[in-house]
Amino acid sequence: SLQCKILKCNSEFWATTSGSHHSGPERAPEFCTALRAYAHCVRRTARTCRGDLAYHSAVHGIEDLMSQHNCSKEGPTSQPRPRTSTPDSQERSDSPEICHYERSFHKHTAPPNYTHCGLFGDPHLRTFGDDFQTCKVRGSWPLIDNKYLYVQVTNSPVLPGSLATATSKLTIIFKNFPECVDQKVYQAETDELPAAFVDGSRNGGDRHGANTLRIVEKTPGQHIEIQARYIGTTIVVRQVGRYLTFAVRMPEDVVNSTEDTENQGLYLCLRGCPQSERIDFRTFRARAAESHVAAVGGSRGSVSMEAFTYKSAMVKCKERLPVEDLYFQSCVFDLLTTGDVNFTLAAYYAFEDMKILHSNKDKFHIFERTGDLTPGNSAPGRPSTPSSLSALHFLALLLWIQCCLIHL
Repeated sequence: SLQCKILKCNSEFWATTSGSHHSGPERAPEFCTALRAYAHCVRRTARTCRGDLAYHSAVHGIEDLMSQHNCSKEGPTSQPRPRTSTPDSQERSDSPEICHYERSFHKHTAPPNYTHCGLFGDPHLRTFGDDFQTCKVRGSWPLIDNKYLYVQVTNSPVLPGSLATATSKLTIIFKNFPECVDQKVYQAETDELPAAFVDGSRNGGDRHGANTLRIVEKTPGQHIEIQARYIGTTIVVRQVGRYLTFAVRMPEDVVNSTEDTENQGLYLCLRGCPQSERIDFRTFRARAAESHVAAVGGSRGSVSMEAFTYKSAMVKCKERLPVEDLYFQSCVFDLLTTGDVNFTLAAYYAFEDMKILHSNKDKFHIFERTGDLTPGNSAPGRPSTPSSLSALHFLALLLWIQCCLIHL
């Protein structure tokens, strides 16, 4: 958290010891002096950092290093020296270590766990917990809301009078991080995907770690990437057709750094869409598969619109998404509800961005959970609860008859 200064202690220690080799006995006194200064700094943070994993990792790490290098807990401490960098570094040479999320971790601690969230199409949400949902969420909704970052999407109807919606506006607020970046706001909407923040800048401002927050334009007007290295986060925003897609890679501790725990339910990437906003697209798909009537047709302005049957939608989606996972099923759903072939590309790019941002390749493809009977997630063709109870009653009756026959 912003109150816990453990990362500052970490950065001062590594700034003091970087570039030196401490394996030889001639370096041991210098290293022990720096280590004692590190321990002193960590002790000063104890009251505000008791619940912080980085703090506890630092405490154990110091004990291990003290033991390995035979350092005494009593003795002189040193003041940290500024760390030098090459002038042609991508980031400013005076950027403090606290502004580099990955560098702030102790060498003896496990690397951070990263998670992914994505929103695309009509709209489909993949949460940080790898739940896959199709939602209505018309209007403005918060995707992310934690201590460091706020993301809000606005979803508009795809067709007049239709329940189908897609993301037409996106607002991202990088909250003030005193040691590194000023508060920055990024906004994108249909036909306006800027490569700069609202104030015209492309980085985090005038502070020492400003370049640890920056915008990179990949394809003008179609694809930008925001790199927020001070919180270990990467955001990808695209415009596909007339609508926006969003994807993010974020460390778990940043994901869970919520300020208002009572309103976490509104944090869609963390908690998912409310049950009342979810669409059971599996039932919709089952009905569409039984029907041979084309859904949606005609044209709408310059947008390419077609009339799709369930079979023709599957063929179209197979061109980009050969595996029939939930990205493929979302593509089919969007073609049936909108007739806009650009949604095929939206599902494809959402899958491609996920492959880059997700840290677990075994979870790239996710499929329907046929055993999940929660509202909005039941598999088509699966018997409902009353039918299941009737089957149990029938089995009980057969057992009762069998027992009677044995007694006879």
